Amino acid sequence: MAATGVLKQGEAGGPEEAAVRGIGRGRVLAGVILAVLLPPAVEILVTMVGYRNFAMIMLLQLAVAVAVAAVGGLWPAVVAAVLGSSLLNYFSAEPVGSFSIADPSTLFILLVFLAVACGVGLAVGLATRRAQEAAQAGAEARALNELALRILRSDDTLESFLDKVRAKLGADAVTLLEAVPDDGPQPPPAAHRPAARGGAPRWQVLASSGPQPPLAHAAADHAAVVDGNYTLLLRGGPFSGRHKRLLASFGAFVVAARERQQLVQSRQDNIRLTEGNTMRTSILRAVSHDLRTPLAGIKLAVSSLRQEEVSFSLEDERELLATIEDYTDRLGHLVDNLLDMSRITADAVTPHLRGLAWEHVLQEALRGVPPERIRNEIAPNLPPVEADAGMLERVVANLVENAVKYAPGADIVLQARTGAGIAVHGRPAGELRVVDHGRGVPPSALLDLFLPFQRMDDAGTAKDGRSGIGLGLAVAKGFTEAMGGALTAEPTPGGGLTMVVTLPLWEGEQQ
Repeated sequence: MAATGVLKQGEAGGPEEAAVRGIGRGRVLAGVILAVLLPPAVEILVTMVGYRNFAMIMLLQLAVAVAVAAVGGLWPAVVAAVLGSSLLNYFSAEPVGSFSIADPSTLFILLVFLAVACGVGLAVGLATRRAQEAAQAGAEARALNELALRILRSDDTLESFLDKVRAKLGADAVTLLEAVPDDGPQPPPAAHRPAARGGAPRWQVLASSGPQPPLAHAAADHAAVVDGNYTLLLRGGPFSGRHKRLLASFGAFVVAARERQQLVQSRQDNIRLTEGNTMRTSILRAVSHDLRTPLAGIKLAVSSLRQEEVSFSLEDERELLATIEDYTDRLGHLVDNLLDMSRITADAVTPHLRGLAWEHVLQEALRGVPPERIRNEIAPNLPPVEADAGMLERVVANLVENAVKYAPGADIVLQARTGAGIAVHGRPAGELRVVDHGRGVPPSALLDLFLPFQRMDDAGTAKDGRSGIGLGLAVAKGFTEAMGGALTAEPTPGGGLTMVVTLPLWEGEQQ
């Protein structure tokens, strides 16, 4: 994966400029100042105290040269060495007060001192520069490692990734372009043009970072073509050799981030396709059995009533008409659940929230349920919850129908409460509990209850012969969550199942 930088300004300098930039102009200036001040200061100090040991004074001057090298590098150290050797010759070597040297060995010692001081200064300067280069390389590695980790372990957008690139490079704005093959009249400049794929490419903006609108090629100070299909445009900031290396690496990471986004999107599309296929398969199964059963019952009853050669008693006619009504209600309920599940799956549910008391939806929700099966223990004057009347009605109806179906012969108890400790998504809430004393569900199967087309007999309990396509609880959970609430299941003490609907309390005006 190659990345090629294209510079319009701010090219990196030569080796000398790089060396100055490596030590730092401020440090070089400080080293020169110390090189001019410290050697005379040493001579003044030893003269004031009357110390005349030539070897020790030379060592002090050597120490000064080393200190200057550590601060300013090679050339300030050379200045300090030359100045120190000259001062040694004038003030400490015989004859004192003259640059002439009486003893040839003293000249040799001064030359060795000058060479050693310059060599030490060179070594210290190189070591300092190498340390700074190592620190820069470490900073680059840490920056690249941080960006790599962000790509691997997060779902950051390209915008946030470019924010990081902009901060690391010190740029004012960064824009990522993608090449799109096209026969349009506006290809980018040749220097930024990738290999053509079926026509002249054009560039579209994928993401941008910075206070300005997305950059165009003409407005960018720097540009880098990455992998032939992406271009990074930058404005502002320095652009040294280090920045060029970082930009090339960032370009490779941008391609990896983009490809990761595409893989995530592809995975999400595949999940949606899988869910859609599962939904279609389950609907076909429901149509082939659960929907055909009530249709067959309706047709049989209607065909019986239409037979002219058979005379039915009034009681038989009423029974056949009741059968038609029962199957029609059941068919309507199945179709409603199918339509509601398709809306929930397509994220097409838009609740109209208002303040509702639990008892306001019970009459419609319990229509068709034998009154003797329901025991209403909801206390009066409870605070209203925030809900959509139609959705809440369907939620309660599906939960009660499920309880009636799988707890035959037992009362269905409705309870509601509110108070401290009851909350949903950080808001005070109210609870409605639909309690049955049937056979219950194993704890390991509680979460599976809310899967679409999942019947309770599939979760481990016995069948009771009642039809259904396993959408009631899935629809109830989808509607509850659409209203900002939560639906959970828990075992009933003594046996059975309790469904708990939690909705936030209404905070608007009372209606």
